[in-house]
Amino acid sequence: MTAVTGEPSFRQSVDLMFNRAAALMSLPPGLEEKIRVCNATYTVRFGVRLRGEIHTFTGYRSVHSEHTEPVKGGIRYAPSVNQDEVEALAALMTYKCALVEAPFGGSKGGLCIDPRQWTEEELEKITRRFAYELIKRDLIHPAQNVPAPDMGTTEREMAVIADQYARMNTADINARACVTGKPIHAGGIQGRVEATGRGVQYALQEFFRHPEDVARAKLSGTLDGKRVVVQGLGNVGYHAALFLSTEDGCKITHVIERDGAIENPDGLDIAALRDWIVQHGGVKDCPLGTYHADGARVLEAECDILIPAALEGVINMHNAAAIKAPLIIEAANGPVTAGADDILRHKGTVIIPDLYANAGGVTVSYFEWVKNLSHIRFGRMQRRQEEARHQLIVDELERISRDSSINWTLSPGFKQKYLRGAGELELVRSGLDDTMRAAYQSMREVWWGREDVTDLRTAGFLVSIDRVARAYTAKGI
Repeated sequence: MTAVTGEPSFRQSVDLMFNRAAALMSLPPGLEEKIRVCNATYTVRFGVRLRGEIHTFTGYRSVHSEHTEPVKGGIRYAPSVNQDEVEALAALMTYKCALVEAPFGGSKGGLCIDPRQWTEEELEKITRRFAYELIKRDLIHPAQNVPAPDMGTTEREMAVIADQYARMNTADINARACVTGKPIHAGGIQGRVEATGRGVQYALQEFFRHPEDVARAKLSGTLDGKRVVVQGLGNVGYHAALFLSTEDGCKITHVIERDGAIENPDGLDIAALRDWIVQHGGVKDCPLGTYHADGARVLEAECDILIPAALEGVINMHNAAAIKAPLIIEAANGPVTAGADDILRHKGTVIIPDLYANAGGVTVSYFEWVKNLSHIRFGRMQRRQEEARHQLIVDELERISRDSSINWTLSPGFKQKYLRGAGELELVRSGLDDTMRAAYQSMREVWWGREDVTDLRTAGFLVSIDRVARAYTAKGI
């Protein structure tokens, strides 16, 4: 990426966006600063014997706000991890949780490591030691600090962290709630892997329910047929692209990856493309479309919706003016810098911000945390009772049909669908959809209700900051 003079860093971008919203509020003296600053960051350096020698790793766990506890935020593994990045991500978690009304403060963790350079067994040793360093300082705890997966980590690492916590806290019956994003067999919840991508889909569905909002983006109609560019086909980008293409009729015309981009104007087969990337490590030579070596330039392609779903800062002061998408939804954290945000807003581009758009992960993590604390899966108590009540209605309809002179029958498939009670996955998706709708409505009310608010990001920050401020005030701070 070309360096740009005056480009704010990721942390500066978060602070600038916070400041822009806070300037429109009347917070008590000192409370604005209390909300903005990061409470604490712990840095750990530990050694692990691997491949015949000791390797030293540097990790971080940052707590931005404890207006409510536990604090929540993922752990990412990447060679670029540093304190500023972790603190910026922790701040975003605070505002994200407040916006979707998840009862968490903001936290984040990171380990400066390239996970692709280590085997699964080596990563387990590294993760277990990192977890040990955090657990013994209560920086992983069901009631104080609850991590989750992030870039470079998966449910495998979360299972290791949960196991390490249980080993160090043998009498804690809520040990599984110390971390979310675990595999199902280790206390996870159905729908968690897809959650962030599914949340992106629900966010777009809610946006397109409001024609006047769609018109602000110089678009019209529904999601059906909309041309979409996706940057990053990792977990989030893959699920968002898959659901939008298979369930909403979108055409994913471009996908950008590390080694370039692939284009198909008729719409890419996302499942097949993901299989190719897994097998070959990139999109080069993929037969599903036309390959472009310069993936960054594809961000500027003609489309209706642009979904940056990988790293922060990919849309910046260097390329913002060339971005043609009228609607951007931030599936990643901080993909649009504060400088680029100014340029895009003045162009009239509508941005659905990260603190809302990618909140699906923390929302379903909240459901998993509740499941772990309640020690019962969702749907277990009521599913069969729901099916029995539905059966009564179907039986009565069939009786009326038999006894009536009017010849009518139930629609094909109706009986099977109606009789099926909601299981854990259906309830998780329902809860996520409800959360994304409610959060959008809270932003939209500010977006349309205040003349001094012209964008969804500022609206989202205003809602979040107000909720955090109220929580602190209730505590007597």
